[in-house]
Order: sequence, then C-alpha cells, then structure tokens
Amino acid sequence: MTPRTDTYFLPYQIAWIRDPARLKIVEKSRQIGFSYADSYDSVRKAAARDGRNVWVMSKDEVQAKEYILYAKRWARIFEIAAKDLGEQTLTTESGNAVKVQIIEFASGARIYALSSNPDAIVGKTGHVKLDEFAIHKDQRTLYRVAKPVIQWGGTLSIISTHRGRATVFNEFIRGIKEDGNPMGWSLHTVPVQKAVEQGLVEKIDAATGFNVERSTLNVQRSIEERRAEWLSQQRAECMDEEQWLQEYCCVPADDGTAFITWEMITACEDAGARKDFDYLLDCKNPIYIGVDVGRKKDLTVIDVEEKIGDVLWERMRIEMQAKTFAEQEHELYRLLQLPQVKRACIDSTGLGMQLAERAKERFGWKVEGVSFTGPVKEELAFPLRAAHEDRTLRYNADAKLRADLRGIKKETTASGNIRFVGEAADSHCDRFWSKALALHAGAQKGVGLTAEVI
Repeated sequence: MTPRTDTYFLPYQIAWIRDPARLKIVEKSRQIGFSYADSYDSVRKAAARDGRNVWVMSKDEVQAKEYILYAKRWARIFEIAAKDLGEQTLTTESGNAVKVQIIEFASGARIYALSSNPDAIVGKTGHVKLDEFAIHKDQRTLYRVAKPVIQWGGTLSIISTHRGRATVFNEFIRGIKEDGNPMGWSLHTVPVQKAVEQGLVEKIDAATGFNVERSTLNVQRSIEERRAEWLSQQRAECMDEEQWLQEYCCVPADDGTAFITWEMITACEDAGARKDFDYLLDCKNPIYIGVDVGRKKDLTVIDVEEKIGDVLWERMRIEMQAKTFAEQEHELYRLLQLPQVKRACIDSTGLGMQLAERAKERFGWKVEGVSFTGPVKEELAFPLRAAHEDRTLRYNADAKLRADLRGIKKETTASGNIRFVGEAADSHCDRFWSKALALHAGAQKGVGLTAEVI
C-alpha cells in the first residue's frame, strides 16, 4: 500500500485490501463500495512484477463489465500500464462459450471478469474472486471448482451479502463463528452501521454533491446528525424488516417461516427475462397474463409471461397505484389485444369485479375472473411454490418482487384450514398473486379452480 491509497479508501476497504490471507471472506451490506475496493486489490495482484491472473466471477455480465471498468480506473489513477482487451469469448472444457472481459498488465498477468460459470475456470491458475457468492445458483459447485485454481500460490476471496440461511455462503460464515473456523478463513464483517462509522456517508455525499446542495440551502448539521439521518432514510426505504436486516445488517433471513425460500427465488432469477411491449408484438410463443387488482393503497399489478417449453418467462410487469379504472383498462386492453395472449386471469374480488367483467365482455374466452377466497388462494399459491421448486419460472432480480414472494406466509387456523397472510410496505404481496394468476393462466386446459371463477 502506498500512502496515496488512504485517500481513496475507507478503513474497512483498506483492511480487506491489506489482508494477505489465502482464504478470505466478507459478509457485507449492499452498496458500500466493496467490489470497487476489491477491483483495486485485483489490479495490485495482477500488475505486480510476479503477478498472477485474477479470475473474477460476477453474478452476471453487467457486473463483470462494471468490475473491469473499476480496474481500468485504478490503473489510470495509479499510473499502472494496462491494456484493455475488451470482451472476448472463452470456450470452456465442456464446449460452452462464455463472454469474458479482460484487462492485461505489463507483468503479462490478466484480470478476467465473467459471469459465474464454474466450467470457465476449470484447469486455470491464479487468484479467484467470487463476487455476490450467495446469489450464485450453484455455490457448492462453484467453490469446488474455484478452490483448486489457487493451489499454486493464488488466493481465494468471497464477497457477498446474505441471501437466506440455507446458502453455502452462510454455511461458511457459521463454520467460522460457531465451529472453530476449520477451513481457516479470514473473516471480515461490514454491516452498514460499521461502514457509516468509518466514513461511508461522507464519501457518498461528496460523490453525489449533497454537501454542495446543503451549503446552498445553508443547512448546518454535525457529521453524527447527518450519519443518523442517512441511516434512518435507508431503513425507511426498505420494504420490511427482513430486507433491512439481511441486505444491510449482515443478518441472514430465516427461511423457516417462508412459503417461498431465498434459494428458490435465486434459482429462478435471470438477468435476461424482462423485455418490453415491442418484444411482445413480435413474440411467436403463447403469452399468459395475471392481474391482481388494487386502487388506492394496494397496487394493480399486471404480470405478463411468455411460455417457452414448460418455462414461463416474465416479459413485463406493469405496476399501477392510485390509477383510474380507465387507465388500468388501457394498460390491460393493449395486452389482451395481442393475438399471442392465450389467457388472462384477473382478480375479480371487490374492486376487481368491474375490471374482470368488462374485460370478459370485450375479449370473451381470453379472460377468466378469479375471486380470492381461502380455497382459491391455496390453489394458486401452491403451484407457484412448486414452479419455483421445479425452476419453471424466470424473472429479473427485483427487490420488490423478492419482498412480495418472501412476504407470503402460510398459517393453519385452529379449525385446520390453511390461510395465506403477509404484506410488504407498499403492497399486500400483489406481485406474488399476479404471478400466481399468470401461472394459473398458463396451466394446462381443464385445470380449474374451486368454483370461484366467473
């Protein structure tokens, strides 16, 4: 470390960069600049006279590109000779093609940043970085493949926010804290409170111009007051306590009471799922729609799914709050007019009755109104969970959707009946029910609900 680096990094970032451990792992809050700091560590490792290749496994191609941009920035700041080799295609041992971002240094070593395909690093040597490890769909395989890469002198770093208790990442953390650390990890724990104590808010304010805005308004606050204000704002913007604890405080969510677990959700998330209306116009596959209806407090959510084989891909999700029925009908009708739409299931409970009846009058057989009684909710919810278990759903990673999917809890009443409860801050799990309705719309013909269909 040269003295200049203290200008760029906060204490928790410096501690990570300076840590020489062969195996190191961090449980962290979101958006505290950890990947940013780690990219500098990768530059140091590759640019050294005896530098080795660094393999960075990101959660998707977008993150891989961002990591390389960070690395290029550090090379410029510290005047390290580097050559951007751009995006290339790496052929794995199994014959699959993987896109990889590459930057090369005068030492001859390179940083390779790619999405997490374990096959891509089989037989490679050097350092390995597993970024957002808890989100990877097959953490166990990824770790088993990554570990041998460092056999001849490299280091292995795992960087992640928690994603439930039933992850390999949390298994490692528990092994360190509760079982004497048999694997020998160097553990770093950085909840948002620690990052704030070490200067995160001041860094963010400087980068976003908040200090300039505050001085213009002649608002005077102490550093402690500003930090408390910022933390309070972050907490208030979370949809529920689980999001705050897990995403910011390094407390993994308990899947014990969840109807749909984090592991199920992660397995179905795909960065390429979401499209737009123009895509639907040219789509050749059948489209199915689920609509959960709200008016003032609750959302009206239109979930649009394309069926490819036996998998439903979420192509659009339209969310409306405090919209008139005319506005809601406009959004719904432009979709129902598409010839590819084979069926739409609409919540016809309460306020939804008018929307469902009018849509059925206009579009006939395409529309099915569904009244949300207890038995009907059960018949909608369980297939949605089964589809998650079977991975026959795909959707983009989305914090609000995750909160709704996680928000539903199954309870058994004293009389032995099942009921579903739960809500997020801005919705009564409307996204959960719209997706369940879309799934029902795409079910095989002849599979109906319990007599509550209009």
